[in-house]
Amino acid sequence: MSMELKPPPADGWVPTLDDTPFTRMGGEEAVHALAETFYDVMDAEEPALASIHELDAQGKVNRGTRQRFGMFLVGWLGGPQHYSATHGHPRLRMRHGHLPVDTAMRDAWLRCMQKAMDKRGVTGGLRGFLDDRFAQVADFLRNTEG
Repeated sequence: MSMELKPPPADGWVPTLDDTPFTRMGGEEAVHALAETFYDVMDAEEPALASIHELDAQGKVNRGTRQRFGMFLVGWLGGPQHYSATHGHPRLRMRHGHLPVDTAMRDAWLRCMQKAMDKRGVTGGLRGFLDDRFAQVADFLRNTEG
């Protein structure tokens, strides 16, 4: 997957303090729905990636993981900072440091997020912005070669 930044989208949208990705997504409910869809895609299509998460009795990524990621996304996208208030600073590299995150795992994560955004109808400038930001963060979390 290309990690290059793309030019601004055709609709010219860039986030502002009054027009955040969070507001463009439609608020907390929509962001949590994206997180749920993301893990549903992961469970169905990327079993190796799903298996490094805590799983429930049915072998699916568990409720706690889904809720924490949804809370994280809400804040990361510019909404209320529930995650930080509950769990402290995200410290993404530290929290993922015990997992081997290589290029294949990064790409699997990005495929899940891209499919989740497709299913949730995320398009236009918001989609372009999120594609770039998710790619940057996913690449930043790589901690092993391959």
